Formats: sequence, C-alpha cells, structure tokens
Amino acid sequence: MKSGKRGWICRRGPVVPGHQHGRGFAVGKSRHYFHLHLVSDSTGETLMTVARAATVQYEAVRAIEHMYPLVRTHKQLDRVIGQIEQAPGIVLYTLVDKEIAERLERFCREIGIPFVNILDPVFAVFQSYLNVPFTRRPGGQHALDAEYFKRIDALNYTMMHDDGQIAENLNQADIVLVGISRTSKTPTCIYLANRGIKCANVPIVPDIPLPAELTRLSHPLVVGLVASPERIQQIRQNRVLSLNSEGYNDLYVDRREIAREIAATRRLCVEQGWPLIDVTRRSIEETAAEIMELFRHFKNAGRAPDLA
Repeated sequence: MKSGKRGWICRRGPVVPGHQHGRGFAVGKSRHYFHLHLVSDSTGETLMTVARAATVQYEAVRAIEHMYPLVRTHKQLDRVIGQIEQAPGIVLYTLVDKEIAERLERFCREIGIPFVNILDPVFAVFQSYLNVPFTRRPGGQHALDAEYFKRIDALNYTMMHDDGQIAENLNQADIVLVGISRTSKTPTCIYLANRGIKCANVPIVPDIPLPAELTRLSHPLVVGLVASPERIQQIRQNRVLSLNSEGYNDLYVDRREIAREIAATRRLCVEQGWPLIDVTRRSIEETAAEIMELFRHFKNAGRAPDLA
C-alpha cells in the first residue's frame, strides 16, 4: 500500500480515495458517526442490505444513511451530487448506466471521498466465467415475471390466513407456523411470503382448542415457534403498555403462566412430530432462514429433519 496524491491506494483491490485535508471522509476521535450515501438506479434494497451488514460490525460509530433510489438520469444525479457535497461520506452505489456511474466516480475523486460500486466485483467474476455481455438493465431483478406474481399470490394468501383465519384452507399453505402470542409468527410469515412461500399462522391460546384441520394437514410443513419466558413476558408487557392494558388480563404477562404455555407448545410439537424453533435470540431473518432450510428438506424428503 502506498500514498497517492488523493489518498491511499490499495494494490489488492479497487482504488478508494482517502481523506483530503479539510474535505474528505474521516472518523476522528471525537466523531461517532459518518454519512453513508447509497445511490441506486433501482429500489436500493441490495445496497441497503450490504451497507447494514457492514455497518453493524462497527459498534463505535453510527451510519447516517442517505438513500437515493431510482437514479437513472443526469438530472437526478445532480440532486444526489448536491446532497453528497453537503454531507461528505462513504458512497456505495449500484448504477449500471456507464456514463452516470463514471460521472459519480469523477465527482467522488474530485472531493476526495471513498466510493464503491458493490456489483462490479460480481460482474467481473460473471464476465470472466461466462464470457458473454450483460444487458445493463436497471432493476432487472424486479421484473414482472412469473416469480414476481408468485410472491404477490403468496402475500395475499399469507395476509388472509394470519392469526388463525380461514383455517379450512390451511392445506393450501406451504408452511404453517404455530406458537403462543408474541413469538413473531406474523412478521416471519410476511418475510417468507416475500420469498414466494404461502405461509399461514395459528396462535396457541390457553383453553382454546386448535382448529381440527391443523392436526390433519398432509401437505404443509408445520413449524412451532417458542421463546424464553423472560423474552415473551418482556414483549407482552410492552404490548400491554402500548394498548393501555385493553383486552388483556394479568395472566397474559404472568411469567409462570407464560412458562406453562411454552411447555404446552413443546409437548404439542413433540406429539405431532412438528419441528420447533426457539426464536429468543433470533432475528426474523434468521428464523425465516431456518424455516426455509426445513422446508427444502421437507420437500425433498417428505418430512422435516429433527432439530437438536
């Protein structure tokens, strides 16, 4: 690595302009934040995912995100450049239009701030392996194709079958989630539906029998969700406070009662042979990833693997 006129040049990767005296980007000892500019010619979902996966590794500083989706013309880029100039920082972008991308890069070099086209390394690998040109089509992953309409259909099904609704149609689902209140059944179902999976959820409520259809299901994978009593209690208490205690009794937030509900859920899953996932320390994304792995196994082998 050596010092160039505009900053540090790394021989093993792309040129990343460094800090220029008085203008560029740097997190000093007294700064605990930095500006992060995300420029995309599509929705920006790819950028957001990559950016947050990186920034979460730096606990000492906070990223102030500036999102610029659907940047496809020079006029739109003018506005972006103006914003970046007012608050210099790291620039990540996904722009397949060569002229617009090069103009953004020139601007970043001129004011001495780091920039990365996060798709360039991926395109380079694809190009070297496939040896065919790519289309440079903005937002190509969001095409209105069969896969898109499959996701919409899954979302419609999932919203109609939330919280035990229309139980007689549960056999049309790909996955059915069961669990007591506040085990993240609904958000997990919606996340799965966004991936084209028809997902219903059925709440386990004390003294209320489960739908008879649930134990007779043959097609869907049924997965139980549980969490620690402490975690459930905390979430329920916050829920009660936000709703001014309307419609809830003391047993809803009683730790011993919650422990009994969890134990009953575990027994039910063992009796029915349903896999069980503890979501106490899992994000929605992590829970969904585990469920999708179970679902892949279920489709290939006809049953879900036992979870340790």
